[in-house]
Amino acid sequence: MSMNESHNHPTKWRLYLVYMIALGLFSVAAGRLFYLTVLDKEFLQNQGEMRAVRTESIPATRGMILDRNGEPLAVSTPTWTVIANPRALWALESSPSNLGKPLKEQKTPEKEIGRLAEAMGVGRTWLMERFEANRDKGFIYLKRQIPPHEAESIINANVVGVSKIKEYKRFYPAGEVAAQVVGFTNIDDKGQEGIELAYDNALQGKPGELSYMKDLKGNIISVLGQEIPEQAGENIELSIDMRLQYLAYRELKAAVTEQRAASASAVILDVRTGEILAMVNQPSYNPNDRSELEYDQLRNRAVIDLFEPGSTMKPFSVTAALRSGQYTTESIIDTAPGYIRFGRYTIRDLGNYGKINLQKLLIKSSNVATSKIALSLPQDTIWNMFYELGIGTPVGIGFPGEATGVLPMHPKWHPSEIATLSYGYGLSVSTLQLAQAYMVLANNGYKVPVTIFKQDLPPEGEQVVPANIARDVVAMLQQVVVQGSGKKAQIPGYNVAGKTGTVHKVGASGYEYDQYISLFAGVAPATDPRLAMVVMVNDPKGQDYYGGEVSAPVFSRVMEGALTTLNVPPDRPEGLREVRLETKTPYRVVQSN
Repeated sequence: MSMNESHNHPTKWRLYLVYMIALGLFSVAAGRLFYLTVLDKEFLQNQGEMRAVRTESIPATRGMILDRNGEPLAVSTPTWTVIANPRALWALESSPSNLGKPLKEQKTPEKEIGRLAEAMGVGRTWLMERFEANRDKGFIYLKRQIPPHEAESIINANVVGVSKIKEYKRFYPAGEVAAQVVGFTNIDDKGQEGIELAYDNALQGKPGELSYMKDLKGNIISVLGQEIPEQAGENIELSIDMRLQYLAYRELKAAVTEQRAASASAVILDVRTGEILAMVNQPSYNPNDRSELEYDQLRNRAVIDLFEPGSTMKPFSVTAALRSGQYTTESIIDTAPGYIRFGRYTIRDLGNYGKINLQKLLIKSSNVATSKIALSLPQDTIWNMFYELGIGTPVGIGFPGEATGVLPMHPKWHPSEIATLSYGYGLSVSTLQLAQAYMVLANNGYKVPVTIFKQDLPPEGEQVVPANIARDVVAMLQQVVVQGSGKKAQIPGYNVAGKTGTVHKVGASGYEYDQYISLFAGVAPATDPRLAMVVMVNDPKGQDYYGGEVSAPVFSRVMEGALTTLNVPPDRPEGLREVRLETKTPYRVVQSN
């Protein structure tokens, strides 16, 4: 072997080694490529999609809120929202493609923000600070829920990182008339008040998803299809009749203005179905423009605010007396000398009415006669009657913040507590609770659930007052409107049954003797009731403050319009007339179903 041959041998060996290593690496790479492209090709597809495919959420249309006749109370209208990617804007400072352009053609964050501020009609300094504060973020809102033409003018400025997305904005056609009932949503379309809040999940719907492919510059090059279609929210049909709602709102607002009252509420119920046909409040607000909204205006006072019902509870004390079997419609109560004392506490009437029957008790609104009846009965009799009518328990319409009310139960009743409870002091109710109690009387003592939703089938209920007793109490209440303090509740062509109430407001240190709650609760047509209504006016500051002067006229105007709107036939075409009571004999107590 020559010296050259021995010298070349190691060189060839090294060369072979390099070839073998290269071949091995190539085999590994080829094997890996084969594995990824054939055996595990989904990996590469997923990685590619992560870099190029984007998924966008498609907003779902929120369900409509409708009145019982299909009139829209809340609808969603499509709008555009302008958004920005601050990170993409600030990336211009280091982008090779941008820096490679002539200086005059280069885009800078300052130039882009200046053009954007002009297109948006906002201050350049403010907008620059906004982008500076969010320079590391990939998403910020610029203008939300704006009309299409306004969004288009901003997009046409072609500012880097600025685009638009579709959203929905809530609109309320009835405005302030149904504001506290319907409520409203926030800018993210989430329910905040009223039905919008209580049934937010049902109204919301489910958003869809849309997939598309972008190039390296972020431009959409292909829409891959809608993978998940959006699902619109459910429509909700309320029991409210907007014809009655507008009428009640107009009259209540006029009364509050005339009486310079602090607030007011009114409720109309269909006595056969328990449906709420109107529920109005004062003050109110415009849900379409909440720029000057005050928190106090949000209250659905008919459901939330509580007050002592006063004399409007006397018919139910009379009902309890008749149901006990100890009294008849002709039973006589001696009210002389016009007051009754419990130690240092004295209950008074406006005068000495002498000996009166139950009908005269209601016409004169005698505290003394009502107290004497209550004290002659077992101590829980009045309480049980009130409770069965729904006093002290939630009505249960599912409304946010619904008040329970107060119906005190004492282990041992003091005579003065029984007496004051019987004529409506020492307890508290909402306007809706009081309307529910009168609804039971109007429906022949049959109590059906109160509801805010339209009913297609007659609801099931329970008989809490014998039908003959309920009819007699309604007949007595007709005479309160004919002869007593409820004269201004009269309606031409219709018999009306009802009771007034004037209650001192409770203050920090007891009853305020110059502040009142003015009430009227009634039903019509009295001979075959269809509607029950309660009007509550809080702290009237006009010349009058009695329920018969303040609230009864509102009842008359609204109820007349409601009966004619619903085509309820008149039951008194010949004029006012006296009413004969059904029976003068003691009642047989009918067991509740």
